[in-house]
Amino acid sequence: MSEVPRFWRESKHRYRLVGTRCENCGNLYFPPRDICPTCRRESINKMKEEELSGEGEVYSYTVVHDGLEQFKMQVPYIIAIIKTKEGPLITGQIVDCNPDDVKIGSQVKSTLRKVRTEGKSGIIQYGYKFILK
Repeated sequence: MSEVPRFWRESKHRYRLVGTRCENCGNLYFPPRDICPTCRRESINKMKEEELSGEGEVYSYTVVHDGLEQFKMQVPYIIAIIKTKEGPLITGQIVDCNPDDVKIGSQVKSTLRKVRTEGKSGIIQYGYKFILK
């Protein structure tokens, strides 16, 4: 039996929104970074993991009406830039709502959802998406 599904389930960042905070300047980044783009060399060994709450607001968005072949069954779907409560901007899909319900400033929270099914083996990949609060 393959260990691939177990590997993804046990990955510590796979199902959480984890960023890194620079202990030198205090900036928080998502996705995680090894070196702070602001402090550069001064940040080596000073980047610490920090879990984001998953809450935020719609900073910008678009409604996709003609997606790639693998997403044709989902159109129309909403892709947004979310300004998290902690500060970093995250790109993600907003689900479980009518596109007309989404506005700039709408409050959202992250949720775990199926992203795709891979190959003949049917391995399901999950990831974060957002829902309106």
